[in-house]
Formats: sequence, C-alpha cells, structure tokens
Amino acid sequence: MAEKFIVEPCGALRGKMEIGGAKNAVLPVLAAAILTEQECVLQNVPDLSDVESMCVLLESLGAKTIMDKPSGTITVNTHAINSLDASYELVGKLRASFLVMGPLLARFGRAKVPLPGGCAIGSRPVDLHLKGFAALGAEIDNSHGFVTASAKRLRGAKIYLDFPSVGATENIMMAAALAQGQTILENCAIEPEIVDLANFLNTIGGKIRGAGTDTIKIEGVSSLTTPNPKHSIIPDRIEAGTFMIAAALTRGDVTLTNVMADHVKPVTAKLKEVNINVEESDTGVRVTCDPSCELIAADLKTLPYPGFPTDMQAQFMSLMATASGTSVITETVFENRFMQVGELKRMGAEIKIESRSAIVEGVPKLTGTQVVASDLRAGAALVLAALRAEGTTEITGIHHIERGYDRIDTRLNQLGASIVRVESEKE
Repeated sequence: MAEKFIVEPCGALRGKMEIGGAKNAVLPVLAAAILTEQECVLQNVPDLSDVESMCVLLESLGAKTIMDKPSGTITVNTHAINSLDASYELVGKLRASFLVMGPLLARFGRAKVPLPGGCAIGSRPVDLHLKGFAALGAEIDNSHGFVTASAKRLRGAKIYLDFPSVGATENIMMAAALAQGQTILENCAIEPEIVDLANFLNTIGGKIRGAGTDTIKIEGVSSLTTPNPKHSIIPDRIEAGTFMIAAALTRGDVTLTNVMADHVKPVTAKLKEVNINVEESDTGVRVTCDPSCELIAADLKTLPYPGFPTDMQAQFMSLMATASGTSVITETVFENRFMQVGELKRMGAEIKIESRSAIVEGVPKLTGTQVVASDLRAGAALVLAALRAEGTTEITGIHHIERGYDRIDTRLNQLGASIVRVESEKE
C-alpha cells in the first residue's frame, strides 16, 4: 500500500536540526568501494531509499553491505564480486547506479551496465562518461539499452569534458584511479561531492590532486589496498538548503547543525536577497525571519556549482510563490525540471512557463489541496508550500521524496510542522 502526507498549515518553525550525510556524496562513494578488496566503513550515511537501492545493486554483483541505521554506518566488502553485469531492474531505479561502470571496468577489465533511470527531470546522457572511458583505452559497445566497456588495463590520458558533468567527472576519476600512468581531467565538475569522492579514493590508496578545481590530476596505482579504511560522508547541502527555505517560508527561527556554510552560500545569498536573515557559524547556519516580514521577489538562474543548484530550484519556487512581486526562475541544467509548477498552481500559485524560465507572480496566499510529487525535489517543494498554505494538503508520490530526505515528515514535525503519514489507496 502506498503512503501519502497530510500536511496542515503550521506557524513559524522553531528549533534546532542536525543535517545528515549527503545523498549525492554517499552514492558515488559506495560505487567507488568496488575499486578495493579491503572492507570499507562509511560513516554519516543517511537512511534513504536511494542508498538502499545502491546497496542492493552492489550485493547483486556479489558484494556484501551491512547498514547500521542508528549509527549511520555502512560496512562494504567487495572482495567477492562475481558479476560484472548490472541488473536492468536495479539500475532503472537509480541513475547514480551507472557509477559502478568506472570502478568495475578499472578493477576487472569489463563492465556491462544498462542505461540509467532515476527522476524524470530531463535528458541526462552518459556520452561524456563513455568518451572518458574510451580516452582511457576502453572499447565501448552501446546497443540494445546496455553499455559494455572492456580493457585489459586502462591507460592514463588527458581528457577535456565538453560540460562539467558531475557524474562523468566521478566515473572517469574512479576509472583513472587504477589506470596506468597519469590522467588529467579538465573542465570537470567542482561540486563538494567531487571533493568528498576524491578524499575517499585517497583514503583507500588513490593519488588524486585538484578535486574542487576544474582540473583534476590522477596518478594511477596498481591496486587500492589501504587496510581498514574509514570515511565520513559530508553533510547534505541540498537537505540543508531545503530546511533553510522551510524556515524562511514559515517566518521561523531554525538553527541547522552539521552544515558546511561554504556549501550553501548560493542559497544563503538568495535568502538574504529576498529579506531573510541567515547567520553562519563554524558548525552550521541559523535562519530567522520576523513574522511580519514581507518577502521580496528575486530572479534566479540554476548553474553548476558554485552557482545556485538545480536541486534547490523547485524549493525556491515555493518560496517565491507568495513573495511580493515577480520572480523569473531560469533552469539551465535540466530541460524538464518544472514538474512542480502544475501542482503549485493547483495550490493557487501564479506561474507561467516560457521555454527554460518560469515567471512567478507572488500571490497573498496558497491553498491546500491534493497534489502529487512527481520527482524528488518537486516533492520537497510541495511539502514546503503545504507548510505555508491555508487548509489541508494531501501529497501522494512521497516515495520520490524519500529517495533523498531521511524522515522529512518527522524532522519537520520536531520543528513545529504538522505532517501525518497515512496509507494511500493509489499513487
């Protein structure tokens, strides 16, 4: 039986919340564990359905994973991997599962992975991944919905990415870690999750420099054999940004701990621009707003890091839905990432889409109704809008939300929200 959220309007959210580990960091790190025969211990791991899906995929290849949810720890042992063919069913559920290709190819000389699935937010081709593998000396066969790559041993190369793709940067960096010679990866992504992956690779014996800049240098090694490696996943900047906007929407006073303030600077800057107070500290951020505060409309364009993250665009739209004035939100990363617009309009928002931009006319209030979460971040945006809306909001499709948020209902309720999880007859 599917489940749904029943959300009642709440007053100002208040209190303190600890942010969990980053979904977009732990998934590539789990894939990278394939590169070593050593048992790895990952800490600060969030309890998410996407994490479970990646563990199931690793186990289908012959690995062993043990998750201790109370401590947020996963132990991964890939010593006994006995399959190099990733399951179509499993990969279809999770786009990040394509990241097993680079590690399998590098360690075993072959990998067969179906083209990936995930949220239907637009085209996310893997051609940059494949160009990188080919540059490292792999033979690539892309047919019948599967990609097969093979090479006796990869060779270091100089690779320039046409676009600073996060996934391609991660996959090529992992493959190059065991390649012969040096790989120089240019115009690569500089997201914090790239740095976290490089740190993990270095922890297990890799030699990687420059992560966090647009040029990464990888000195290939013959094996990654650091004994008993441990790695703590960085905090989730998207979860932090989502809770920051929840505080702003409800005119609350919320302190978020386990936040790296530098990672949420684009969100912080926009919140300050629309009249929200944000205080940064060494341990986190505090978001405050006077109950009588009037939000000011602001324009927004999503860009690769350190620009405003595409994963926060939908949540910011919910904030602008009741701001004073007109906002123009331009999506440059994914062409189909306004999935939340129709549902927000059902709640009374005034939004018009023109090509890659959404024009948001602020309205005095939103109204609760029945809405559907079509993808992860669109679902989060609906939860946030429901906190501010008048009347009851029913949100179905919450399995999308739980791909990237650990107990979002329980944790918001701890700050003063009123969200009840109930069984739904249909999705």
